[in-house]
Amino acid sequence: MSANTQIPVADRLLVIGCGMIAREVLAVKDQLGLDQLELTCLPAELHYHPDRIPAAMDKAITEAKADGYRHIFVGYADCGTGGLLDRVCERHGVERIAGPHCFAFYQGLTAFEERGDADMTSFYMTDFLCRHFETFFMKPLGLDRHPELARDFFGNYEKLIYLAQTDDPALDRVAEQAAAMLGLAYERRATGYGDLVAALENA
Repeated sequence: MSANTQIPVADRLLVIGCGMIAREVLAVKDQLGLDQLELTCLPAELHYHPDRIPAAMDKAITEAKADGYRHIFVGYADCGTGGLLDRVCERHGVERIAGPHCFAFYQGLTAFEERGDADMTSFYMTDFLCRHFETFFMKPLGLDRHPELARDFFGNYEKLIYLAQTDDPALDRVAEQAAAMLGLAYERRATGYGDLVAALENA
């Protein structure tokens, strides 16, 4: 029996997170020794439909409370919901990760804001997006069949910035190849888990 299952449900910290940061949440859990932390995720595909995130989160929180969870933390930034996710959080009395999106909290909000203007024409990738580049970009956009469409989708970008949570040469290669395919300059930033660490530690 794991240490987590020995902790009463009412005393656990349930993180309801985005599927895109599941691996990272679990890594921070191990790093900080947060035995009380339990993770459940909404589908990563909601990345394409941010308008659906608030309703999905509302349902997930309601169900978690019915199951006896009293300590719930939302593992999302605003993520394109235009403040609607904050309304759900306020209604349920829970907190979320600060910031507009994961690209911001991985870098740290202060660093993200300082680089805002310089990064305006940059396309961000993370470890997750490198691992799932085919699934989340190539196939949905049809680039696996029509690579010539890359300029139509990415023509306003000048640089691809890989925000690296880990040191993985295989992921580096994916990011570099993606930049080359899209015709973008390339930059790698080793961010680690950024503000996610403090967010979970203080949840």
